[in-house]
Amino acid sequence: MEQGLVFDIKRYAINDGPGIRVSIFLKGCPLNCRWCHNPESISPHVEKLFTAERCIGCGECCRICPVQACRLTPQGIVTDGRLCTLCGQCAEVCPSRATEMSGRLRTVDELLQIIEKERPFFDQSGGGVTFTGGEPLLQSEFLIALLDACGRNGIHRAVDTSGHAPAETLLEVAKRTDLFLYDLKLMDGERHKTFTGVDNRLILANLKALAETGAAIRVRIPLIGGINHDDENITATAAFVAALPGPAKPVDLLPFHAVAAGKDLKLGRSRDLGGMREPSPADLERVSVIFSDHGLVTNVGG
Repeated sequence: MEQGLVFDIKRYAINDGPGIRVSIFLKGCPLNCRWCHNPESISPHVEKLFTAERCIGCGECCRICPVQACRLTPQGIVTDGRLCTLCGQCAEVCPSRATEMSGRLRTVDELLQIIEKERPFFDQSGGGVTFTGGEPLLQSEFLIALLDACGRNGIHRAVDTSGHAPAETLLEVAKRTDLFLYDLKLMDGERHKTFTGVDNRLILANLKALAETGAAIRVRIPLIGGINHDDENITATAAFVAALPGPAKPVDLLPFHAVAAGKDLKLGRSRDLGGMREPSPADLERVSVIFSDHGLVTNVGG
């Protein structure tokens, strides 16, 4: 039975492809983008999240924990990571949802049942299902099984990817995908590695190879003030996208918002967002003009 690790399912999604969609978030990503909006997506393993202000101090988690990893303190629940087995029993009994688990094994059949319930919205709007993450290509066998199942049922399939995967994996997925939402972050390889943890050569080569197959592609650019919204990077990005084989690819600009800080706290981590800011309306207009000058149409949002 095909299983994969899923950390979220978003119904009535309108920013992850055409129409009204179900977005399935697969856990695990080979990138570690400093601005990531979903930090709980990066690890390929189940994680525990804790929201201190929600904790009512009932101690239910301490009582049920089979290994006594939970301890009630004046600051709320503290979990001993050396003991915790991530069984999730504490989250199941938490009345205020102060404790939550990120990541749950799901089967293809289970997800297909969830997707099928939304079919009336797909039929009315031209929507479908989008597999995102994290990086869905990291769970390629599970992803392919999901795509095949949706294809047999006539459901439109989109894959949101960073493109950082073996080329053969991407091209195998392309045989089963109706639309790719392909992320481009930075064109300079060293800067890309600095801010995402990986070089971008594979990502760029894969995008070109994908375009050569004739696949439908929307290029997505997370636009981060102070990081990648400068004229030099945007001009280089526009030139690369304009030169891709096939018809001109539409470009979605995704403005940065510092919304993930709360999630970082829940995970017990922090990261440096120094120098990053939300792009201004003037920034968005300037960037759109550069893409337009290269014959490309932009849209703000997914």
